[in-house]
Amino acid sequence: MSALPEVVRALLSPAIYPERPKKVELLQTQISFIFLADDFVYKLKKPVDFGFLDFTTLEKRGFFCQQEVKLNRRLCPEIYLGVVPLVRKKGGLSLDGRGEVVDYLVKMRRHPQERTMDRLLKRGQVSPRMLERLAKRLVDFHRQARAVSGFGDLKTCRFNAEENFTQTEKYVGLTLTLSCFERIKSYTRSFLEKNAELFERRAREGRVRDCHGDLHLAHICFTNGIYIFDCIEFNERFRYLDVANEIAFLAMDLDYHGRPDLSKHFVQHYVNLSGDRELEKLLNFYKCYRAYVRGKVESFKLDDPH
Repeated sequence: MSALPEVVRALLSPAIYPERPKKVELLQTQISFIFLADDFVYKLKKPVDFGFLDFTTLEKRGFFCQQEVKLNRRLCPEIYLGVVPLVRKKGGLSLDGRGEVVDYLVKMRRHPQERTMDRLLKRGQVSPRMLERLAKRLVDFHRQARAVSGFGDLKTCRFNAEENFTQTEKYVGLTLTLSCFERIKSYTRSFLEKNAELFERRAREGRVRDCHGDLHLAHICFTNGIYIFDCIEFNERFRYLDVANEIAFLAMDLDYHGRPDLSKHFVQHYVNLSGDRELEKLLNFYKCYRAYVRGKVESFKLDDPH
C-alpha cells in the first residue's frame, strides 16, 4: 500500500466517492489504475510515456479521459458516464466539490464481469449464435465508422511492426525466444513486401476506418445487449485500422483460448455480412501482428513498479 501513489491510496477509501460504496477494489493495467466501487468504475490514467502513448501531464490525462468517453460511447453509450475531476481541498482529496484539480478519472457504470467473453468462454457459454450477433454488430459499426486516409496503408503497417520489434528487443530471452523473435520479424517483413499492393489498394478503397482498436475477449460483454468497451483513445495510429486488422484481433484471441472453431465461424459470418472476401488474405498476418502486440503489452508490465 505505501508504495502506491498518494492519489491511488486516497481512491481506495470509500469515503472519497459521492456514492459512498461499501468497498473499493483496485485493478491495474499497464496504463491505468481501475477502482471498482460497487455499481461504478473509476479509471485513473498512469503518468506514463511509452512513446506511442503519453499521459505524463495533467492536461494530457484530462484530454484523453474526454476522448475515452467520447469514443467508447459509439459502442456502449450506457456504460460511459463522463469525466470526473479529482480535487484537493482543505480536508484532503475529493471527487465531490471544488478545489485544485490534481487529476481526472473516467466514470463508468459497472458491467457484469461474469458476462465478459473471456469468462463466458472459460465456462463453455459462448455459442456460434452469439458470435453471429457480434459479427453483425461489428459490420454495422464499421460501415458507420468514418473512413480515414493516411493510415492502414503499407507505410503505417510497416512502421507499427518495426516499432513493435524495437520496443521488445530487450525482452528477448525473457518473454519470447530469440528464434521466435527472428522468425516473426522475417515473416512480417516478407509478407508486407509481397503484398504491398493489397495493403495500398484496401487503403484507397476505404477499408481503413476509425475502429475500436483493442477488440479482444475481455472487452466484450454479453448482457441485455452487447457492450464493446475500452477502445484505443490514446493514439489514432492504433485505432485507424483496416477492418481486417480489427477482426483478426478477436479471431486471434479465440484461437489463443483454444477455440479455432468459433474463430472461423466468427470470421466467416463477418465476411458474409460485409462482403469483404479479401479480408481472409490478410487474416493470418494480422493475427500474428495482434498476438505480438499482446505479448508486448504483457512484457511492459514487467517494468511497472506497481
